[in-house]
Amino acid sequence: MTVFVDTSAVFALADVAEAHNADAAAAWQYLISAGALLVTTSYVVVETCALLQRRLGLRAARMFDAKIYPRLRVEWTDAQYHEPAMRILLALNREKLSLVDCVSFVVMRRLGITSVFCFDDHFREQGFDVIPGAPLP
Repeated sequence: MTVFVDTSAVFALADVAEAHNADAAAAWQYLISAGALLVTTSYVVVETCALLQRRLGLRAARMFDAKIYPRLRVEWTDAQYHEPAMRILLALNREKLSLVDCVSFVVMRRLGITSVFCFDDHFREQGFDVIPGAPLP
């Protein structure tokens, strides 16, 4: 099983006060125990580090670097991902949709990834299966 990992899931894991923390922790444990291949992009890594550091402090960024980042296969964003993502962002013309999400959509489609660990409705709107979206087995 291959699953894309979004910033929203990592933030939910890191912030015990976050509404989705318990769901994120359960989903993370399930994905790890199931041996899922966890994929993300370099843009998500940058966004995640910035968000964690800004909202939770450098300690949270260190936790991400030590405990989560090593489990991720990172697709490094270059022109092959950035340019089509920028076209999608501008074509969809939605203020709250980010370039980072659009790069994620492009990567997921190119790699044939249909499931995403996230708490971001933009992925569901794009037709991806969201984890946790239903009770885990």
